[in-house]
Amino acid sequence: MKSILLLGQSNMAGRGFIEDVPPIYNEYINMLRNGRWQMMAEPLNFDRHVSGVGPAVSFAQAWTEDHPGESIGVIPCAEGGSSIDEWAIDGLLTRHAISEAKFAMETSEIVGILWHQGESDSYGERYKTYEEKLLSLISHFRNELNAPDIPIMIGELGHYLGEAGFGKSAVEYKQINQILSKVAHNEKNCYFVTSKGLTANPDGIHIDAFSQRKFGLRYYEAFSRQKHVLDILDIEHEWIEKVAKRELTKNERIFVQSTKFALGQLSFEEFSMNISNINESK
Repeated sequence: MKSILLLGQSNMAGRGFIEDVPPIYNEYINMLRNGRWQMMAEPLNFDRHVSGVGPAVSFAQAWTEDHPGESIGVIPCAEGGSSIDEWAIDGLLTRHAISEAKFAMETSEIVGILWHQGESDSYGERYKTYEEKLLSLISHFRNELNAPDIPIMIGELGHYLGEAGFGKSAVEYKQINQILSKVAHNEKNCYFVTSKGLTANPDGIHIDAFSQRKFGLRYYEAFSRQKHVLDILDIEHEWIEKVAKRELTKNERIFVQSTKFALGQLSFEEFSMNISNINESK
């Protein structure tokens, strides 16, 4: 199985409101939790009780469309509010992510890293040391995972920052974006992913759910074509609508019913009847 590693802060973990987008269920997308691969469900990167929709699910969904019948694993290690200093090579977040990645490598091949971080460093002239720290981190992950050529997709910070809500504090996001772009363009097998046109939650700092679906598709475009994504993709709205209408497999329908029953949304009689109907269907 192939797998991808998620690194960064809350916009990689995901804070998009789950109820704002149709759910994605896919039995070929797995997430690493408690050392086991489980069928994916959102929130995927559960770093906080307010976790929600991030870019990884649409990335993985797009991957399965290009690899029918194959599975992909997602290794969630993003941490909300984390600064680049907390991703120091000897820091807890980095050590934890490398530990998770090495564990995942026992049963999968890590084929890419998704990075989105910088909001927490968009003030106080922190950008002046950001590039050096990011380059050090990239080199460290590649060395520790013995993967010198692994593709790293670097997401741009939202253009809406500095305007409203919690995002007002990110007054130097443009400087961070310049560094993210520079690193992606200068480093081997690093690809820049634009946030052009993406919109925020009412808090002014977190990418909303619909935009996260688009963002994940852009991350996948960068990964699959091994190129920078510098503009909005023409297929974004069409792709999101298509995925929302996708017919679920038998296993996926059972997963949905099991989830509803576990959450108290179905009685045991309703659950049993629904499962029987699914098993009897073609």
